[in-house]
Amino acid sequence: MKYLIWLLVILVAIWVYKRSRKPKDVTPNPGPAATGPSNMVSCVHCGLHLPQDEAVLGEKGIYCSTEHRAAAQDRNPA
Repeated sequence: MKYLIWLLVILVAIWVYKRSRKPKDVTPNPGPAATGPSNMVSCVHCGLHLPQDEAVLGEKGIYCSTEHRAAAQDRNPA
């Protein structure tokens, strides 16, 4: 029983030592700023809804990828 108590004391001491060594002035990286919701559009070929800034434009409409634009035999608008 006394070995169990000593083991517990040692583990608590290690835990306190590790917590005291962590830097406290580190600020988390905020990442990209949220710009709010973006407009959603649907792909003319498959109907998938996606943000407008990720869409691929064609002469006949908006697509989710260049493969779908090519499958619809559409070209990139000039």
